[in-house]
Amino acid sequence: MHRPGAPVTTALEPMPATPPHHRMLSDARAILRLGVPLVIGNLATAGMMLADTLMAGQLGGNALAAVAVGSSYYAVFMVLGLGAMTALSPLVAHAYGAGRDDLVGSYASQGAWIGAVLAALLVAGLLAVHPVLLWVGTDPAIVPDAVGYVHAVSAGIPGMIGFHALRAISEGLGRTRPMMVVGVFGLATNVLANWLFMYGKLGLPALGAVGTGVATAIVQWVMFGAMAWHVSRHGAYRPYGILRRPGRPERSRVFEILRLGLPIGGSMIAECALFSAAGLMVSTLGANVVAAHQIALNWASFMFMAPVSIHSATTIHVGHALGRGDRPAARLAGFAGIGLCALLMLVSALVLAVASDRIAALYTADPAIRTFAAQLLLLAGVFQVSDGLQVGAMGALRGFKDARVPLVITIGSYWAIGFPLALYGGIVRGGGPAGVWWGLIAGLSVSAAFLNLRFARMSRSPNAK
Repeated sequence: MHRPGAPVTTALEPMPATPPHHRMLSDARAILRLGVPLVIGNLATAGMMLADTLMAGQLGGNALAAVAVGSSYYAVFMVLGLGAMTALSPLVAHAYGAGRDDLVGSYASQGAWIGAVLAALLVAGLLAVHPVLLWVGTDPAIVPDAVGYVHAVSAGIPGMIGFHALRAISEGLGRTRPMMVVGVFGLATNVLANWLFMYGKLGLPALGAVGTGVATAIVQWVMFGAMAWHVSRHGAYRPYGILRRPGRPERSRVFEILRLGLPIGGSMIAECALFSAAGLMVSTLGANVVAAHQIALNWASFMFMAPVSIHSATTIHVGHALGRGDRPAARLAGFAGIGLCALLMLVSALVLAVASDRIAALYTADPAIRTFAAQLLLLAGVFQVSDGLQVGAMGALRGFKDARVPLVITIGSYWAIGFPLALYGGIVRGGGPAGVWWGLIAGLSVSAAFLNLRFARMSRSPNAK
């Protein structure tokens, strides 16, 4: 039955008489209703990173380099925090689908304890940035600003974790529109705070690259405050006691969250590290090649916002069906989500096939860089189809609360296949950036194949593990 106060975007009731393809179309529509607000919210998040880069670039090469180095270091810690909190989404979706309001509140309470401990650990790691940068041989000219950036942004870690915990809980309840509104608000706040603290406007000191970190920390707290205000004011959240004072830590519940959250974070870090390693490989091939690689990767990352949002919506939709005990519906919903992610990336690949040169021209007027970038954008199209299949399957599996086997699959695919092939084809054999990208394509394709096989097996058998 449709629960009072529940959004219309929850999974459909079991309808055995309905043909499977009709059910999958209904699932696809429901996933899109959940996913479109997430697309907008994620694009706003990507816009924050773009604004940081563009505005730091106005301060000169050293400031831009300091932000790039500092944000790369920060990203590892941020991704780990996001992964742990992301686990709340499928857990809450299952509880919501089962009508267990008390369990939703329990996940929120125990998530608060995990978030507090995790925030302390992540801040400690961020404050240790200086010796790390010296150890890896970072250019001494940018170390002070890079360290200042990381120290400043570390102040926003508790807010970041708090926001993403509330976001995951709201998503699990099938309420995704708040993330769209808060994301757009956060983007506007980010641009304003950058302007104030980077350039020293309205009587504030000009902090340069460090000001970017200050602005980011402020935005993290602003977004957390906005989300907390919404949850506290909207009656739909009231039955769950999401913002009540946390009870005592419960070992079983804490371990349940971490068993799902840590593998999710590990998968995210494995992928981020692979692309960082690819960037380091390409950095040895000359400035024009580096610029072309960055153009192709930036476009691919921007287009990835759509399937990664559908991935999250698939997790929610599958989780609701499983919470109701309807495994066949969850299986169909998972395949619908995978199909949507693949379709989105196929359309993107077709656009690249016919307009790669025009897209490259949006980034640069340099003919040499433009030629290189257009070639890599064609490879990015191939890459995106595999990536769509992969991220769709990952979302469906997370709806089944399956993260440990996918972690093994992704690490093996990325680092036992993708990385060696990229290194061999691009550097050892002299294939250049195209060789590096073909290695990435191979790793992602293997990951996509095994993740989809894993979902087909998991969703078919009630005893599959």
